[in-house]
Amino acid sequence: MRRNARAVSASFALAIGCGLASAPAQAQPAPAAAVTTPRAAVAHGRVVADTLWSPALGVRKQFIVYLPPSYDRAPGRHFPVAYYLHGLSGNEWNWVRLGGLAEVADSLAAHGAGEAIVVMPDGDDGWYTTWNRLATLDACRRDSTRAESAASYCVAWPRYDDYLAHDLVARVDSVYRTRADRAHRAIAGLSMGGYGAMALALRYPEVFGAAASHSGVVSPLYVGPTPYAAPAHYAATVGELHAYRPATWSTKPRAFGADTAGWWARDPGRLAERVLRTRPALMPALFADVGTGDQLADENRAFRDRLAALGVPLTYHEWPGAHTWTYWRAHVGESLAWLLAHIGA
Repeated sequence: MRRNARAVSASFALAIGCGLASAPAQAQPAPAAAVTTPRAAVAHGRVVADTLWSPALGVRKQFIVYLPPSYDRAPGRHFPVAYYLHGLSGNEWNWVRLGGLAEVADSLAAHGAGEAIVVMPDGDDGWYTTWNRLATLDACRRDSTRAESAASYCVAWPRYDDYLAHDLVARVDSVYRTRADRAHRAIAGLSMGGYGAMALALRYPEVFGAAASHSGVVSPLYVGPTPYAAPAHYAATVGELHAYRPATWSTKPRAFGADTAGWWARDPGRLAERVLRTRPALMPALFADVGTGDQLADENRAFRDRLAALGVPLTYHEWPGAHTWTYWRAHVGESLAWLLAHIGA
């Protein structure tokens, strides 16, 4: 059941008033009562580290879980779940340590936005998809240029979509008191994780009822024009893709493929078309934002227009900011409040 959008905005404004999230551009001032609410009045959830054996990856993976304030106080209560994915070169601790997600979730809960279990998995640099090209486990283990240890990074089989949508969801639902259905399960992420959130929700709409992307790689084949203007141009060759975005190229061919066919098979816009054609009743609710100074702003605008042309609803925002944790810390409360409005009741 979806809550009223105005109530969600009010809840987020109240959270801002407590000083636990940065104010979004053009947000209305918080009520005076919220500004004077003491931080001590906010009940705190707790953050735990857990692990699972993933048959899809062939390794054991760590994941981080935020349990909301009522989780321990109300042992008979079950909660919706939001999965938050990290970006390229990130890890499962990023949203807690760099994004302040636990504090924002506490504040939203204190002001009536609802509570959810939040799960933050380790996605390596895997792009949250089954790779087009299999990696060599031994070669990964021999790589001495990577900061992360081989034990936590290298996988036997790079099937990151099955790992997230099947292995991890099953583990979380079996161990924690979740409301274990798509109506009460959402996924979100930033950058590479924004891609993962959109792609996973659209590939597995029977699993996730809502998805949110911050600064996501949501139009991976977009190559212009820059600045964005319709019509969007999409790459006809892998060479075009490399020339347009060389900085993040090193990991993409392994995941997406050496030709554009593999890229189109993993493209969120194409996945949305397939859901619309085959299972329209399962189309997830979608949210995306991006900073106006972000290098990915143009491809987010292309994604926005592509979904509009399909008739697929998308809650879309642009705010001042760049591809940084300053931006993501400022706006994680908006995505979480929006997700709670869709999966929390």
